Amino acid sequence: MAAILITGVGKRLGFALATALLAQGEQVIGTYRSDYPQLQTLRDSGAELHQLDLLDDVALQQFITDITQNHAALRAIVHNASDWLSEKSAEPAKVFDTMLGIHARVPYLLNLALAPLLQQGITASSDIIHVTDYVAQKGSAKHLAYAASKAALENLTQSFAAKLAPQVKVNSIAPALMLFNADDDEQYRAKTLTKALLPKEGGEQEFIDAVHYLLNSGYITGQCLHLDGGRTLK
Repeated sequence: MAAILITGVGKRLGFALATALLAQGEQVIGTYRSDYPQLQTLRDSGAELHQLDLLDDVALQQFITDITQNHAALRAIVHNASDWLSEKSAEPAKVFDTMLGIHARVPYLLNLALAPLLQQGITASSDIIHVTDYVAQKGSAKHLAYAASKAALENLTQSFAAKLAPQVKVNSIAPALMLFNADDDEQYRAKTLTKALLPKEGGEQEFIDAVHYLLNSGYITGQCLHLDGGRTLK
């Protein structure tokens, strides 16, 4: 069975997706930067986990070598690893480089390096799924580099779809509010919910279902699924 590689499985949507795929009998390879207690449940379910900083070129190249040496094929890559820095969090140049690095450069390098494993023909087609963000289409006054980097990833979706067709389908999922953080206060939650036509959290299952839809589709590539509750229309 060809494995599904998911970057950023330590928490939230990445962890939920890995858990769901393992429960369905899929072979999962996951990356994480920081260790969390719940990762043991993924290991116990058979996941192959790799701890690394994806922005460390030496570590990234070693990871690519490990995957190519130990796996004859991949069923899919889901680029979920992300960070959310504002221009207030560090020097602007560092913020920009970090955001473009994790959201565009790393997927670019992994796609190029691992494309041969996706093109082995073990399944009718294989997949690359980029997890972007609804702000890729509208920008963000408070997270300029973040929004720009997610827009770059959406553009890479189209470029890789053209490059890797027909063996590999390449699509994006652009979430808005999927899950609040545990420390988000009620005032923030109430204000945020008013920003969408559907005033609620999207939830983990909505994201998992979107991934399944793209994996099971035989006729979608170069597209983006917007999981934003109509937020871009308000």
